[in-house]
Amino acid sequence: MTARTYYFEDLPAGTVLEFGGIEMTEEEIVGFARRYDPQPFHLDREAGKSSIFGGLCASGWNTTAVMMRMWVDNYLSPEASLGSPGIDELRWLRPVFPGDRLRCRLTVLDSTPSRSRPYMGSVRQRGEVLNQKDEVVLTLIGTSFFKRRPT
Repeated sequence: MTARTYYFEDLPAGTVLEFGGIEMTEEEIVGFARRYDPQPFHLDREAGKSSIFGGLCASGWNTTAVMMRMWVDNYLSPEASLGSPGIDELRWLRPVFPGDRLRCRLTVLDSTPSRSRPYMGSVRQRGEVLNQKDEVVLTLIGTSFFKRRPT
């Protein structure tokens, strides 16, 4: 459950939220890779060293899943979040290594009340995942649906 409930009205264009703080462990990176993305540089230190990444690194999908967890814990409350029609853009800009500490920055690009469903609106946002060096490792642009604030 999120620390705060964000309704549509709480998210006008220009709103910036920063949250999270999850340390990536070798066990998590390898475990995720074994199950979902078993490429050598996600599974084995030596294979990672000889790859273009220079070390064992997380799958981009692992990083995206960690970002999603931070969004659920800090942004998408069960009281007001109504799901998403998807994302328009996803980029993995830097590798994520064991020991990296990730956090999120979310910027609301625009908010549009629904014409056909007056109880809700859509929020288009840019999401960024940053590491402990403040380097952006992932970006996405997506849309989320939120309930309007109860009156």
